[in-house]
Amino acid sequence: MSDLFGVETIDAGWKQVLAAVKPQLATLEAKISSRIAAGEVVLPAEKDVLRCFRYPFAEVKVLIIGQDPYPTLGNAVGLSFSVAATAKLPASLRNIFTELISDLKINASEDNTDTLFAGFENSTKLPTETVTANNLRSPDLSDWAAQGVCLLNRVLTVAEGNPGAHQNLGWEEITNQAVRALVSRESPLVVILWGAHAQQVRKLIPARENILVIESAHPSPLSARKGFFGSKPFSRANQHLSVQGVTPIKWV
Repeated sequence: MSDLFGVETIDAGWKQVLAAVKPQLATLEAKISSRIAAGEVVLPAEKDVLRCFRYPFAEVKVLIIGQDPYPTLGNAVGLSFSVAATAKLPASLRNIFTELISDLKINASEDNTDTLFAGFENSTKLPTETVTANNLRSPDLSDWAAQGVCLLNRVLTVAEGNPGAHQNLGWEEITNQAVRALVSRESPLVVILWGAHAQQVRKLIPARENILVIESAHPSPLSARKGFFGSKPFSRANQHLSVQGVTPIKWV
């Protein structure tokens, strides 16, 4: 295998997890290489396809599963739902931030911000002026990944302008292996499944007290009002982590 996806650059823990699907990765590499040679623009860039696995496997405490990368050139960065800091806010991420504002009551008075972010050392108070999805935070979610949020798509590549083009190409076997490995640990975990594609992995997750599964509609404009808005995934995730004695995520 020529290591098109940079397997040798990922975290050692993830490398051990993915060793079980090395033949499938080799097959995928051959398929993607053929598509690129035929002129297909594959997203994200090859070096970022496995980017979510560069963060430590042992430190994952929240798993957010999406569908597949953004099909717009420049948007896909190898972390589900994330884009570059300078990118225009995609519609799904705008809805995620809208729910984040509502869930954490970010427009609340300054007096309430300590309770919103209880559990964070040296937390700074949020501004009291009106906050919108445009100025809440950077659309680059790598700070979430650095805190132990695994931003994993079910399918890790896509053809430019053709969402879902690489479904059933073989990525599901790879991401199923990642999910199985995470839920087999003894560590507390929150699994957030947004949309039907993400919810296909529900059957892989055991019923265990230290694992919380949060399921809702996808944040896409086509489905966000069918159960995503109001699902409160961020506060519920942090509450579970706190109960389990784990430092919550600083979402903003």
